[in-house]
Amino acid sequence: MKKCPYSAQREQILAEAISPVASELRLLDAADLISLLRYECYGNLADLVASAAELYFLPGTVNFGLGGDYTLEWGGPAEVSIDLEIKPQGITIYAKLALAEHHAGIEINHIAFDNASADPDDNTALLARSLRAARYSTNQPTALAG
Repeated sequence: MKKCPYSAQREQILAEAISPVASELRLLDAADLISLLRYECYGNLADLVASAAELYFLPGTVNFGLGGDYTLEWGGPAEVSIDLEIKPQGITIYAKLALAEHHAGIEINHIAFDNASADPDDNTALLARSLRAARYSTNQPTALAG
């Protein structure tokens, strides 16, 4: 995506929202993720992403985007990049999630607002609201009766 003055702010909003999913994916062995990418086992990767996302987001919000890459050098650290399609209500985001041993990062490749405002600040605020609305709230009372 061509970077604009709002790109960094939007990537920060997305990074904060998606960080628990990235943490779940980082629990997987890097060699397993690399082998799934190398042998194009995209259905398996989609299942892993869905399993990590279902703990934090409403169904269908975070999806594997049918692609990825990895870096693995002799004696060097492994890094895995996974394409994601993130669809909170009213927005579609295509992003690349980079996973490394001690950190993760996200880069937005494309973002589309269904009803984009002429004001980019309004679109950025909509992104934050939509991602919050797509998350499961941890402050809701449980339905269990004792």
